[in-house]
Amino acid sequence: MVAIDWVVVGLYFFVVLALAWWVILQAKDTTSDYFLAGRHLGWFVIGSSIFASNIGSEHLVGLAGSGATDGVAMAHYELHAWCLLVLGWVMIPFYIRSKVFTMPEFLERRFSASARWLLSIISLVAYVITKLAVGIYAGGIVSATLLPEMNYQIGSFKLDSFWIGSVLVVLLTGLYTVLGGMRAVAYTEALQTFILILGSVLVTIFGLKAIGGWTELREVVGSEMFNLWKPIVPAGMEGTWAPVKETGRIAWYFNGNYPWLGMLLCAPIAGLWYWCTDQYIVQRALGAPNETEARRGTIFAACLKLLPVFIFIIPGITCFALARSGKIEALTALVDENGRAIARESQAAFPLMVKHVLPTGIRGAVVAGLLAALMSSLAGAFNASSTLFTLDLYRKFRPDASESRLVWVGRLATIAMTLIALVWIPVIRYAPRGLYDYLQGVSAYLAPPIFVVFFLGVFWKRMNAAGCMATLIVGFLMGIFRLAVDTPITLKLKEGYPPNSFLWIVNNIYFQYYSVLILAVSMLVMIGVSHLTAAPLPAQIQGLTYGTTTKEQRRETRSTWSSIDVVASGAVLLAILAAYLFFRG
Repeated sequence: MVAIDWVVVGLYFFVVLALAWWVILQAKDTTSDYFLAGRHLGWFVIGSSIFASNIGSEHLVGLAGSGATDGVAMAHYELHAWCLLVLGWVMIPFYIRSKVFTMPEFLERRFSASARWLLSIISLVAYVITKLAVGIYAGGIVSATLLPEMNYQIGSFKLDSFWIGSVLVVLLTGLYTVLGGMRAVAYTEALQTFILILGSVLVTIFGLKAIGGWTELREVVGSEMFNLWKPIVPAGMEGTWAPVKETGRIAWYFNGNYPWLGMLLCAPIAGLWYWCTDQYIVQRALGAPNETEARRGTIFAACLKLLPVFIFIIPGITCFALARSGKIEALTALVDENGRAIARESQAAFPLMVKHVLPTGIRGAVVAGLLAALMSSLAGAFNASSTLFTLDLYRKFRPDASESRLVWVGRLATIAMTLIALVWIPVIRYAPRGLYDYLQGVSAYLAPPIFVVFFLGVFWKRMNAAGCMATLIVGFLMGIFRLAVDTPITLKLKEGYPPNSFLWIVNNIYFQYYSVLILAVSMLVMIGVSHLTAAPLPAQIQGLTYGTTTKEQRRETRSTWSSIDVVASGAVLLAILAAYLFFRG
């Protein structure tokens, strides 16, 4: 980073903070304005905000790192843009019609107040160990890579560039998030989307130029790195689609990476949970004035969601190619003696490309894009966390709290959640397979019960509050149990569990297969308990399920979309199919 790069970065901060300040001046001290931007967001801002919130730290650091180690394997998750279409076409009518602020509030309308409380707690736990901690950690990775010499001594305690970068990202993002709420988050994210895409495209272009073009890239890394249809199998292991048999017994895990069965059953569940029921994403659509703007915002976000495969995974693969070929000597530390990418070092693939491939001046613009992604994802997590805590938990204890009081509680909740997330960073820092795998693993453990209660709740009117509560409790305990078993191994506090013991089996079940197990148990519990207890009253579920939607409500929803929306959605589906056909190795 030289003077001109810092000027560009400084200009980025000036523009973002100026925009945030302008928005803050327009804001009103009400819950509707602070948490949902007064429900006045247009489709462009909604789509940009969804994309910017999603495309954050786990992509710039984790997804590029996954590209370096596993090629396009993780593109399966990124090509779940169709889940956003499910949000816009299937779930949005119910959310907008019910006028809720949060996803737990929708569960209260559909099932019970207890379901709202429980989902709020589960969501807050999920945000701490995924979105908040991952975002802070990724800020540290970027800082440690671009400014390794930045250190500060406090007595006997030394703050390295990793921790300094993490804290700075938190403070800068928290500044406008705490003051401006959802409106500041949404409008700054719309700006950051443009900066993020531009910067990432530049990394892709200059990276391909450095390696010698697309053909040279494929020759260096091999065609298997571009194969979405067959998982990459580690050296010394035999890949198979079926459970692996070892010395006459069936192993509980898959001896490869990303088996098709796991991708087929687990990945869509995690995608539908994240895109259709997670407060972090859906809150932007809830800020729309009507179904039309909300749906078009999700379609626009789905279009943007097709980009990460090319602007994050490809730079990661390119970084690996540059390291393996030796064309940039500083990158050779990313590969071992066998020419394979080292998982932990590869997490810095994207910032390393910024550091070693980009020319002066452009480097500053791309660093601004890095910061845009980090800040936008953190800002979204901050706002979602404060919304859940304030409206779903605090307001239950203080139902007479004033609007301004609730806003201030939301601000304090943001600060508290951030401090808790800082404690969780070491767990992510030592994740053996990298940041993106960590994130997908945790999501896989937490997603199934939430997916079940929302989708079965909307599509099956017989599902009741007792079934919902039992499903959330059982599913959440199964997920937390797996995390509790895995964490000591991740932190290297234990070498491992005794072979063939119960804990060893749990720890070695492939994370996607364990997620499918939670899904199966959750569905059985939801259906079984619901049918063993009384059916919900018709008045309680009126308009909240497909079976209780009136003709007038269906006509009203039909009037909110046109042929343009249908064509745009079809184009997204065709683009996804084209990507699968293109990445065939």
